[in-house]
Amino acid sequence: MKRWNGWGDEKNNFNFKLTPVAKKYIENITGTNQHLAQASLDEVINKVPQSKAPAHPLINTDPEVRIRHSRGQSIPDWIAMKSGEFGTFTDGVAFPENTEQVKALLALAKEQNFIVIPYGGGTSVCGHINPENSDAKAIISVSMAKMNKLMAIDKESQIATFGAGTLGPDIEKQLAEHGFTLGHFPQSWELSTIGGWVASRSSGQQSLRYGRIEKMFAGGKIETLQGTLDIPTFPASSAGPDIREIILGSEGRIGIITEVKVRITKISEHESFHVAFFPSWEIGIAATRNIVQSGVQLSMMRLSNAKETSSHLKLAGHERAVSLMEKYLKFRGCGEGKTMFTYGITGTKLQCKSALKQVKQLISTDKGINIGTVLGKHWEHSRFRSPYLREGLWEVGLAVDTMETCVDWPSVPCTVKQMEADIGSALHGYLDTDLKKINENIHVFTHLSHFYGQGCSVYTTYVFRMGDNYKEAMSRWEKLKAAGAKAIVNNGGTISHQHGVGTDHKPYLSAEKGELGIRTIQGLCKAFDPEKRMNPGKLVD
Repeated sequence: MKRWNGWGDEKNNFNFKLTPVAKKYIENITGTNQHLAQASLDEVINKVPQSKAPAHPLINTDPEVRIRHSRGQSIPDWIAMKSGEFGTFTDGVAFPENTEQVKALLALAKEQNFIVIPYGGGTSVCGHINPENSDAKAIISVSMAKMNKLMAIDKESQIATFGAGTLGPDIEKQLAEHGFTLGHFPQSWELSTIGGWVASRSSGQQSLRYGRIEKMFAGGKIETLQGTLDIPTFPASSAGPDIREIILGSEGRIGIITEVKVRITKISEHESFHVAFFPSWEIGIAATRNIVQSGVQLSMMRLSNAKETSSHLKLAGHERAVSLMEKYLKFRGCGEGKTMFTYGITGTKLQCKSALKQVKQLISTDKGINIGTVLGKHWEHSRFRSPYLREGLWEVGLAVDTMETCVDWPSVPCTVKQMEADIGSALHGYLDTDLKKINENIHVFTHLSHFYGQGCSVYTTYVFRMGDNYKEAMSRWEKLKAAGAKAIVNNGGTISHQHGVGTDHKPYLSAEKGELGIRTIQGLCKAFDPEKRMNPGKLVD
């Protein structure tokens, strides 16, 4: 069962606590903070109001079930869950087992006039699944957890059909039995669903080989308040606008995705992850641009700037081994200011041998130093563990969040510089909730990932002290989030490369869509949901 107030499964024994070295390293930058008291599940259960949901065999109104489906995984969500001040609770949670039951729920929504929120794995970090205050209407979250099977597989066309509630590990396990993979590995892979990936236009860590979810999404079935939208699979089509694109990124505003047809790939013969270092951030950017534009067949690339590189090496453990490696790198010209480049190679043995030879030559040309697969294996082993570190930081009064965007190559350096500078200085001379002037140091670092010939995504992480209470923590986060978002908009970036819009990014969406674009999206929502029953308040007003 998913943790009710944090990341992960309640049976997961992964150690959330920071090591003493990690704690000291971060607190030397941010300063120390007291752990904020957390509400118990029993305390929150006592705050759940009486449900307004209609009596129905598919709808569960148990208070604990409602708690577990009322929040996602954003910083505001964590503040709500840890403090026990949830605000609005969903009135009930439905657990349909098939498309016919979803149809029945939507028919009931029209008849009883209640709001519907599609719920996948609950991993949203932008407010996608949160119920908004509605005094008059009941709010029902529709969990897709029971629609979690491989329904069909066409090995000749390499198309698989899944229930929309299928989790990442279950997708790979069921496909592996037939010799295939989907290859979609977002950081939330353990807990997120295939329907949620489509609804939020997600991107996996190995998108350089397999593509983003829009490349994989071949068709499927969506139940709307106006009827069933059945999208057939075609290799390609020029028959007007692509209906798939209406569903991709629709965030539950159009309907509930029930079946997802995806393009799958045979399991590769070989896969390995490698690490190299470049002498500077500027050289690393130019080198990675050259690598992706050369067309060498890599499956993933990640370039950490100097601050992220330093942080990872400090927190990796194995101090003696890291020290020896750094001495070697310094001797080779990669000292202070070095950047770490992680890359993956996936495919047939022949393809991988050729790709490794090509990329090593390109790295050497740009003064990079290959150090093999030891750190690459470490990345592979811990690739889904970063979200768990939030708990360890939270226990010492620190919060961690991210901002991500995607820009063309000429804008990459200035975007990173402004995002880090604006987030880093957002709490300098800041008046806290007690009107005291504070100057908070924020630990900010960045990596580039999801590389394209045209540009790349920019992923900035920031760690900050929460202050003396949850109200102050929320105030600080709002200031930091706004600073990062404005820096993105000012540099012409998208407000979200892979996390979607929800409510947190909604104020900045018009900067990239324009007035006419926003009206177009609103028009689509109105066409499918004229009475605003489907996840209202998300994506666009």
